[in-house]
Amino acid sequence: MSVLDRIGQKLLFSFDPETAHGLSISALRCGLPVGGTAPRDARLKLSLCGLDFPNPLGMAAGYDKNAEVPDALLGLGFGFAEVGTITPLPQPGNPKPRIFRLTADEAVINRLGFNNEGHAAAEKRLAARKGRPGIVGVNIGANKDSADRIADYERGVARFAQHASYLTVNISSPNTPGLRNMQAREQLGELLSRVMAARADASAQPPVFLKIAPDLVEAELEDIAAEVAEKKIDGVIVSNTTLARTGLRSATAAGEAGGLSGKPLFGRSTAVLARMRKLLGPDMAIIGVGGVDSTEAALEKIRAGADLVQLYTGMVYAGPALPGRIVAGMARFAERENLKSIGELRDTGCASWSERL
Repeated sequence: MSVLDRIGQKLLFSFDPETAHGLSISALRCGLPVGGTAPRDARLKLSLCGLDFPNPLGMAAGYDKNAEVPDALLGLGFGFAEVGTITPLPQPGNPKPRIFRLTADEAVINRLGFNNEGHAAAEKRLAARKGRPGIVGVNIGANKDSADRIADYERGVARFAQHASYLTVNISSPNTPGLRNMQAREQLGELLSRVMAARADASAQPPVFLKIAPDLVEAELEDIAAEVAEKKIDGVIVSNTTLARTGLRSATAAGEAGGLSGKPLFGRSTAVLARMRKLLGPDMAIIGVGGVDSTEAALEKIRAGADLVQLYTGMVYAGPALPGRIVAGMARFAERENLKSIGELRDTGCASWSERL
């Protein structure tokens, strides 16, 4: 971490986590954070689901919930950015405090509960960036008190299909009661059928990804893989935050309810990623997320079976220069290993990682 990053982190850590998050969004909007320079290296480019990514590293959903700063994020060196989760109606989320730093573990627990300004506000911002370069995905969700949650996802598809490079169906947050139940096969089958029908009826047909939890057992993963294949979903994002608290050193905050992200999530999320690669086969697009905080971690996700990699919590602890450092490290690795494409690395560690589940 650079001296500038350390100063910035010390300043932000003097505020409670949610205030610090808001300040970081404001700073990005004003163009203040200076990220590391990310190389434009042909070996890092890849085409996936009809999209051309300049590099495989993306910002995960959860940071830019209201689509306020996707272009600023791309300017930090990310190859793509995912905004949201966005629900049809604005909602405040769960009571504060609802974000907790586990500094000793380089982790965060959150129980935000899909706090966002709703479809209309996000759509206005995304429509305003029409014509700008860069891959921006839109992560869609359901309102907590919705009478028909699947209909909320249909509304998200209809609203954002024309603005999104890709859409992510998020049913894996632990902070909306009952949401993860939609990962069960019968509910999932209906959800995916209706989502894909909504995309067929939309004004544009972007790729659709399904974001899953890391706390699934083998039988659940098999059911999800079967439904994803049957409904012809374009890809899977593995994974959201975890409810597990194994091996944490931050004893006080570890007892807080919510989803855990950051370094402790890396092992479990990577094992689930590898297992999903084995279940889905070589042609399905997979994005790996969970505990990515370095070039080495990003490369390990690719070895385990990821085409693309996302991060969020890693930047809380390493600063805004992290994406540039990771991409530069990927380019050096490709040079050192004489790779024509970073994609050559994919699946080389899949077998060993899948056995750790």
